[in-house]
Amino acid sequence: MADIALEASGLWFWYQQGDPVLQDIDLHVPGGQFLAIVGANGSGKTTLVKHFNGLLRPRRGQIRIQGQEATGRSVGELARQVGFLFQHPEQQIFSASIRREVAFGPQNLGLASTEVEARVHAALARFDLVDIAESPPAILSYGIRRQVTLASLAAMDPPILVLDEPTVGLDAQGVRETFAWLRELHAGGRTIVLVTHDMNLVAEHAERAVILSEGKILGDGQPADLFRQPELLARASLRLPPVLALAENLRPLGLSGNPLTAQAFCEAYATLLENPSPAGGNRRNSAEGPRAVREGLPAGDESQP
Repeated sequence: MADIALEASGLWFWYQQGDPVLQDIDLHVPGGQFLAIVGANGSGKTTLVKHFNGLLRPRRGQIRIQGQEATGRSVGELARQVGFLFQHPEQQIFSASIRREVAFGPQNLGLASTEVEARVHAALARFDLVDIAESPPAILSYGIRRQVTLASLAAMDPPILVLDEPTVGLDAQGVRETFAWLRELHAGGRTIVLVTHDMNLVAEHAERAVILSEGKILGDGQPADLFRQPELLARASLRLPPVLALAENLRPLGLSGNPLTAQAFCEAYATLLENPSPAGGNRRNSAEGPRAVREGLPAGDESQP
């Protein structure tokens, strides 16, 4: 069994004298896992992950990071193990230049200057920031500021990364670049915790998903297994990823499997065309099949014009 990277045991949290935001949370994240934490707004996702880097402290219960109790350890100390990406870049950028922003973390780790310089250069190059490294981040676009925060995390090189809605405000290219980097880290053994409302990202990247609702864990398992529980998703105010919803609508045609990505769906549909089910018939030359794919309807459904 892999070592446990993050552990919450009997975790309760509330703000001031308000109602509990987290209620008796037990969560164990093995080292090297790509975990998605999902749920509706107000379900407690961000509150939960802020405990992993010490921004919040349990009212009751315990948090352990790589087997060590987090109580009594500073945010700066925990940052050596847990890199945290805020939902909005402006919440964590404060330096006068991109270079100084990216260098801040490694410098505070007490690394030798040569090691700091090497990390900063590698991070700037990885996110295509070398040519603008002396620019103040505050005057740059949202997408560039997001790249700066990612480069800052890369320079720290922590074993665990927690990312709170990292794709908010990014265009398609920015999303692709962000997840290309995360795939590299995951392949290298890093633990990734992704907070997101985007079920497509969960389907495409996560090994495991935890569903929060009203401060409690409502579901925990492989995304494909959770997506087969529509009542569970409805209770958490979540929807199937569009590609899987389309696949469900096409099952009367004989589509099989649980395609979680567009590529997997295309492969499943191509197989259907080559090997039609007796009930669905061969749709290769039929207008119904392509129409159903476009509209997400079973063939023969005339409820749409």
